[in-house]
Order: sequence, then structure tokens, then C-alpha cells
Amino acid sequence: MRTPVFTGSCTALITPFGPNNAIDYEAFGKLIDDQVAAGVDAVCVCGTTGESATMSIREHIAAVEYCVKRVDHRVKVIAGTGSNDTTAAVYLTQHAQDCGADAALLVTPYYNKASQTGLIKHYEYIAERADIPMILYNVPSRTGITFTAETYKVLSQNPKINGVKEASGNFSLLAHTRFLCPDDFYIWSGNDDQVVPMMALGAKGVISVASNIIPEVMVKMSHLCLENDFASASKLQIQYMDLIDALFIEVNPIPIKAAMNLMGMNAGALRLPLCEISEKNLETLRAAMTRMGLL
Repeated sequence: MRTPVFTGSCTALITPFGPNNAIDYEAFGKLIDDQVAAGVDAVCVCGTTGESATMSIREHIAAVEYCVKRVDHRVKVIAGTGSNDTTAAVYLTQHAQDCGADAALLVTPYYNKASQTGLIKHYEYIAERADIPMILYNVPSRTGITFTAETYKVLSQNPKINGVKEASGNFSLLAHTRFLCPDDFYIWSGNDDQVVPMMALGAKGVISVASNIIPEVMVKMSHLCLENDFASASKLQIQYMDLIDALFIEVNPIPIKAAMNLMGMNAGALRLPLCEISEKNLETLRAAMTRMGLL
């Protein structure tokens, strides 16, 4: 029987970029250490929040290696290794395995718009060539494609596929997946505003953007759910809804980087085609952060 890669809260780390647009490893190391000190259960490097789409292959593998070494087994490390090029995904997944990551996070192949059969073949091909737990990543708002529960059922038979980060917001899909798939095909929330309801339906935790600035809150919320104290967890979810909404007022990771810079966390700039948050939305974000005592 498979065991979940992690339970609780995993921070989807931003990647700090310096003035020369290179990765600021000093800031990155501090962020990792602060997250571990805050009690997170895992960190995810080179995911969507980490701006992996604008990283070169060389930067990507260097960032994963650095994160694994910096964490040094204190918490689990999940490496984003997905691509719309299956062979590139194999390469990145094999690298994550070789450098000691605990799991690989593989987004659905964007732009190509694969069929459900194509999705199955894509992930089975990768699983045949790597020996690391794989977490599927369903985020149709970005990729233009979604899994069906029936496809999850097929992929759940592969022992190397540990489960899925579900960011579709589709609770019907979640319920049908829980019905069709075995209990050891694990699900994690990919949306900070849906942690509690997803965990009420059996999710094992969250891979969180907000955790970059409120790691203790996301740990507490997810762990209350794991302890079946959904009443207390719901209060936290509702209490932080305004802040979470503000953190997605523009496309991620624009607002979270702005929030971190407001807090003096040295998140650095964004890489084009992402650009700075608008003044209007920055004021909305600043107000939400002030109300929650973050500024």
C-alpha cells in the first residue's frame, strides 16, 4: 500500500530573483529555512509559484538541487518536473530522483491538449523511466485540459503515482475520484480557499501559495482537519478568506511576491511575461494584509 508523500501543509515556494534576474540563492535559502522553522510538512520547488515556466533547464535543476541540499531531510521536498514535452518531463523527473527529492509534481501537458488516453500514456511513460513517487497536477485554468475521474482510476493503478494536486475547483470531480480510486491514491488541495472542504472529502492536505507568508496558519488549518476538528479549521478558513482572495487578485505568483516584498522578505522581481501588480490591486492587497496584522 502506498503512503502519502506528506500530510498537512506544503509550501509552493516562490523563486526569488535578484537585480540581474538570476536566482537569489541567499534569499531562497532564508525562505526555505523560515518555512522549515514554521513547521511546514513539505516544500515544493520549481512549481507554478516558483515561475518554473520561465526557468531554463539549467536553472531548474540547479534550484531543485539547492533546495534538496538546503532542506537536508528536515521536511519533504517535492520538485516540479512537469512539461508538455514528455521526454523533458522524464529528464526533470529523473534528475529530481537522482538529487534526492522525495517526490515529483507533474502538471498536465499544457498547449498540446492531449486526450485522456494521451494523458494516461504520458504519465505511464514517465513512471516507467523514473523511480520516484509522482504527484499529478490538475490545473485546467492554466493548461486547458483536465483529468476525468475515470482517468484517475486508470492512473491510480500505477504504484509510482502517489496521487494528485487538485486545483480544478471541481468538487464533483473530487467526489467521483474518491469513489472510483483506491484509498491509497491521495489527493491534495491546490487551492488555498478550498483546503477545509477538500479535506472534508478526504484530501490529505494542501500545496499552498499563501503559506509563503502565513505558513503557521496553513499548517494549523490542515492539521486541524487531519485531527477531524473541521469546526475549528473552518473558522480559520473563513477568517483568512479575504487575505487569500487578495493573494489571487492577479495571476499567481504576482500578488504573493508583492506581499512578500511588502513584508521585507526579499522575493525579488517577476520574470516576463509576468509583471508588477497594478497600483489598484496592490492597495487591495496591502489593506487585506493590514487587516490580518501582517503589516
